[in-house]
Amino acid sequence: MKIKKIIIGILILGIVGVFVAYKMYNKPHVKVDEVATDIASTANKILEDFTADETIANSKYLEKIIEVKGEISEIKIVKEKGIITLKTNDDFGSVLCHLSAEATKEISTLQTGQTITLKGICTGYLMDVILVKSEIIN
Repeated sequence: MKIKKIIIGILILGIVGVFVAYKMYNKPHVKVDEVATDIASTANKILEDFTADETIANSKYLEKIIEVKGEISEIKIVKEKGIITLKTNDDFGSVLCHLSAEATKEISTLQTGQTITLKGICTGYLMDVILVKSEIIN
């Protein structure tokens, strides 16, 4: 009798687990340009927050839609995707914005030294703050 209850419990947990995994796998992609901004800031401020206390910065920025303003220090295309590096006051860190396919088409209109505003999803910090699916705002 006790074994039967344990088996039923395991089956219920398994079914719930499969349902949750299915929902997460089929989660719709976020269109950054159509979603409201969670936080608007500058490249300097975001990097300062991460270097001061990464745990607090993660809770504030991670997986959020961030609108970031800064000066372009580098523009490149890697595997047909544009990457814009925003300059900060820190010589060892910057904000890397991995552009969407749509935004990559506009990369030829940009130049280093230009001030720009981008909007993307913050995925974390590894010497640089990383934004993905970024769109060019101006």
